[in-house]
Amino acid sequence: MDTLEPGEPDDIAETLAATFEQEHHRAPLGVFAAPGRVNLIGEHVDYNGGFCLPMALPHATYAAVAARDDRTVTLRSAQQPDDPFHGTLDDLGPGQATGWAAYAAGVVWAMREDGWEVPGLDVVVDSRVPLSAGLSSSAAIECAVALGVAAIAAGRDGELDDDVRAGLVRACMRAEAEVAGAPTGGMDQTISLFGQAERALLLDCRDWSRRQVAWDPSSAGLALLVVDTRASHSLSDGGYQARRSDCESAAELLGVDLLRDVADHDAALATVTDRLGDRVARRVRHVFTEDDRTLAAVKQLEAGDFAAFGAGMSASHASLRDDYEVSCAELDLVVDTAVELGALGARMTGGGFGGSAIALVDEHRLEAVAGAVAAAYDARGWPAPGLLTALPSAGARRVR
Repeated sequence: MDTLEPGEPDDIAETLAATFEQEHHRAPLGVFAAPGRVNLIGEHVDYNGGFCLPMALPHATYAAVAARDDRTVTLRSAQQPDDPFHGTLDDLGPGQATGWAAYAAGVVWAMREDGWEVPGLDVVVDSRVPLSAGLSSSAAIECAVALGVAAIAAGRDGELDDDVRAGLVRACMRAEAEVAGAPTGGMDQTISLFGQAERALLLDCRDWSRRQVAWDPSSAGLALLVVDTRASHSLSDGGYQARRSDCESAAELLGVDLLRDVADHDAALATVTDRLGDRVARRVRHVFTEDDRTLAAVKQLEAGDFAAFGAGMSASHASLRDDYEVSCAELDLVVDTAVELGALGARMTGGGFGGSAIALVDEHRLEAVAGAVAAAYDARGWPAPGLLTALPSAGARRVR
């Protein structure tokens, strides 16, 4: 089994600062960390104005950042050392930076568009968030860089107030949509910048209000197992956008801005089925039922009813698999195997088409469930999955 460890933040930051100094012959202003995330429940509802319940991972992306005295911008990644970016402040917008660098460059561009006075920059990043795993490695890059740019542009040291962090969320969303070409709903950036230890974040994606929800599974003898299926995962290959377009078509037909605004779900589903067909109606049904499951999940966690919460996780996966059609063979295998081995519940997490699944299991059954998943993969001749245990962790911050 391939166990994915988050590493010790102080050690990672110290090593990254040394790497930065070796390359640029000066120390960085600081090292800033932003976590990946798992979404406990509430999938593909963020861009429909619904509710989601993500938590921040201990696995983070780290960015060492320093200002330059010219307009040059350099970006380097420890994970992709052969693909650096070198340009100017005028070379960061849509259609210019590509690949991994689009996420970092896009943030600088978006912050400048928002009025931040950003000088030339040197940035070196190192990530412990598994790539292409549906754990929001892209938002982790964006938010770590955004925090560093804020420190440079306005003397911010990482202790930002909520209004500033909310502005950075919007800049990171714009970077991902307009520069990286992956239009996301904003959940990933919000949890990365607002996550707290031992908490999940109830996010209302219609008005972007937030509420911290107590979430400490270890206190109940439970663990959240995350399985990186190693199946190909991308939000820019058309599948994500096709679902989003279906929802937008339904909302337009129903005369609302967002599917969240629909009051009579039964009547709406009948209208969508009649006018737009069964496929779009199933997309809409998922959005309606997933919102209900998410609000129920908050009450279940607050009541300590983890069995009901787990059942809701499994129902969410069934809806994503059958109505939204964003699951895959690997995700289904992980979910089915975990439940068969006694998990309280399991589901895919993230955009789907690959990526990761999560399972809520008794701590004493954790090794057995992980072993069964690995064995099921081996029996099918698939590459071994990546495994990690997710502890609800702190959001973006200055580490060094």
